[in-house]
Formats: sequence, C-alpha cells, structure tokens
Amino acid sequence: MSAKEIKTRVPMRCQDAGTRIGNFEEVALGYSEEEARFEAGRCLQCKKPLCVAGCPVEVPIPEFIGAVASGDPEAAYRIIASTNSLPAICGRVCPQENQCEGRCILNAKKNPLAIGRLERYVADLFLARGGPGEKREPAPGAPAVACIGGGPASITAAGYLAARGAKVTVFEALHEMGGVLVYGIPEFRLPKRDVVQKELSALADLGVEFRLNWVAGKTVSLKSLFEQGYKAVFVGIGAGLPKFFGIPGENLIGVLSANEYLTRLNLGRAYDFPNHDTPVYQGRKVTVYGAGNVAMDAARCALRMGAQNVRIVYRRTRAEMPARAEELEHAVEEGVILEELAAPVSFAGNDQGCLVSVTLQEMELGEPDASGRRSPVPKAGSLRELKTDLAIVALGTEANRILLEETPEIKLNRRGYIEVDERYETSVPGVFAGGDIVTGAATVIMAMGAGRSAAKQIAENLGL
Repeated sequence: MSAKEIKTRVPMRCQDAGTRIGNFEEVALGYSEEEARFEAGRCLQCKKPLCVAGCPVEVPIPEFIGAVASGDPEAAYRIIASTNSLPAICGRVCPQENQCEGRCILNAKKNPLAIGRLERYVADLFLARGGPGEKREPAPGAPAVACIGGGPASITAAGYLAARGAKVTVFEALHEMGGVLVYGIPEFRLPKRDVVQKELSALADLGVEFRLNWVAGKTVSLKSLFEQGYKAVFVGIGAGLPKFFGIPGENLIGVLSANEYLTRLNLGRAYDFPNHDTPVYQGRKVTVYGAGNVAMDAARCALRMGAQNVRIVYRRTRAEMPARAEELEHAVEEGVILEELAAPVSFAGNDQGCLVSVTLQEMELGEPDASGRRSPVPKAGSLRELKTDLAIVALGTEANRILLEETPEIKLNRRGYIEVDERYETSVPGVFAGGDIVTGAATVIMAMGAGRSAAKQIAENLGL
C-alpha cells in the first residue's frame, strides 16, 4: 500500500436513503474482510496510544487492530472481549468520534482510524460463527451477586463478574433483557435478534442467569436479595422517566415522550404491524423536540412509519446539536427537516383534544452558558404557528423513583440520582451502582464503563 492509500479512511457502505426510509433494516452494512484489513492497516500502532485512554472500557485498541490487519479476527475478538462484553453493540452505537477515534492521532487531519467499525466487523464475525460454543456454570460455593436492571451497565457488570467465577443473576423489570438497547434504540441502528440477543446469549453461556418481569422496589428489593444470600448487589436501573417542557397543550392527544414512542416501536415491535399488534400514534406532520441521538431516532422512525414530513425543532443551530454526527447526517439524508433556532411556546388542539399545531418562538444565540455553548435567547415578537399532528418530546430523562423510594437509606445527590464513592459503592454497604442512575442520561459506553469499574471493585471485595 502507498502512503496515500493508508491515509484514506474506508467509508461504511449503507442502504440508499430512498430505500431505507421504507424499512427498519439496518442502515450501515458493515465492512468486508478486504475493507477491514485495509482500514486496520492505516493504524500507526502508536507507542503511547491515546485511543485507549479515550475508551471507557479500556479496550486494547492497537492490539485488536493489529490482529485484524494480520487476518486473525479470532484473536482480535479475544482481545476486545478481555474488557468489553458487548462489542457488536458498542461498534454500532458508541460515540467513537468523541472517545477513541476522537483521541486518534490521525484525527489531526480529520481522518481518524475507524475503530468502531472495525470493532463491529470483528464482533459480527464472532456472532455469525455461533459465539463461544461452550457453556460455563459457576463453581459450587461461588459467591452470588445480583444485578438490578437489564441495561448496559448491569449486563457489563454481570459479564465481568461471571467471567471471574461469580454466580450472577440479573433482574429486569421488562419482558426482554437489554434495557435501552431494546426499548430505546431502533432496529435500523441496532438489530435486536442478530446483535443484542446474540450478545446476551454469549453472557448466558458464561453462566449469567436472567430473570425477567422483576420490578426493582416492587417484586424484588435490596433487603430480600441479601436475605437470599447474595453477597453484593449492583444497581443499574438507568434513568427512564421522561422530561417535558411544562407548556400549555402537552396533555393533548398526539403529544408523546420519545420514551413512549420509541418503546412502542422498538420493544413492542409496532413497526412490524400486524405481526405485532402494539398500537402506535400515526402522525403525518411530525415535530420532534430536542437534537440528541434519541431525537434523531424518533424522527427517523416517524419517517419510516409513513409521515409526510418530519421536523427536528431545536433552539440552537445544527452546529450545536449533540447527536452523533453520523446519526444527524443519516437523518438529513433521509429527509428530516432541521427547524433551527426555534422553541415551542404552546401546543394547540381541536375540539376532540387532538394536536393540530405548535406555536414556536424564534431564537438567537447569545453569550455562552456554563457548558460553553452559546445560550439561546428569544427574539422579541417573533412567534409563528406550525401545523403538526404528532409532537415527540426528546428532552432527556431523570431517575425513576420506584426502587429509590423503597430504599430510602440509599443516599441521593441534589439531582435525585444515586450517590456513589470512588469505588462505585452507595451509602448502603455491599450495594454498588453505575450508569444513568448515577450520572443522569449518558451514553451506552459510559454506562458500560461504570458497570465494569463497579464490577472490578465487587470482584476485589469477594476475592475473585
């Protein structure tokens, strides 16, 4: 390969935008072996790899990339799996551009190594070949650990502990394991059967037991788990309570939280009607409020559900949108309209109580706020009405209170999330926590990093 070729990042093949808005099949198609080895060959194999420091689960990136380049994906998978139990998921949904790829030295020329795409390539090969092919059982007398919540933080903690000999049980409130991976992220970004379920099966092969329909604080409590003999408990229940604006008209028929809309489509499989009979509110003129990944997911789902037009309404500009660059680009390619520098003031309905329009306040950017972003401020007298029959509010989430109210001895911070020390232990001895229930809504990989760090401490306490 010439130096010029090595510097060229291999693009990811995708479904054509005009085709994919008519289906829920995965948009990104992955690398071939030739593409993966070519991309891996671009790695400089730095002596002090900054990319590893940018990975919340500390994947040995240069080592696995080197194995891909040499044509040994099995070795690459073993290297990744030494720290990351969900690589096929991470390769698809992690914000690599802000983490490992953001720290890549090639990023100086805006052409970082495609680390996430290579991770996905390796993991997909492993899953296609049937996974580990062997099952483990915890040794007699192995210490028992309970993980409450079936999302990324808990299942990462479970995988880490099971690999070190613990007897791990994961308690999940819903009827499917995976948390936000199954109810929040659409099929076209993260296939459930071919990716999520297969990676969870690999954890089951390690001896992890999954118990569904167990609601923390109702059908299972921390006290009862210790009474049953569990030596430690990890709480990874996420933060799934949606936020709203608090403006007039939010109770109209047709105003939904992104949580409800996406849960019906993803967990309830409403996109596959009539094979699944979950109802979903059909909108023709859809407005989505917020500009993170959840907002992009909701907007792109609405297009696929037959909307005439879909608008992202955001009080700042495209440059400040917090969604992953790839998700924003895909949304725009598919026809999502960006309604920038606008904020809703009220929703209006008809005499049947159904949403018909939203009043928007035009905004402009003022001085930077505490985060460094320029604060949006209203333009005086600049109100306008926009027709909409489905409004999806994607403003973020906060802590669900069920387990927290049942366990008042767990200390919370001023924002209502669980407070932990540097070892991820809560105010209750033997109870650890991590993920969104500690930090507030964040990324899948950040939750996984917290689950792994907490599991390390649990393992040390139990002598594993």
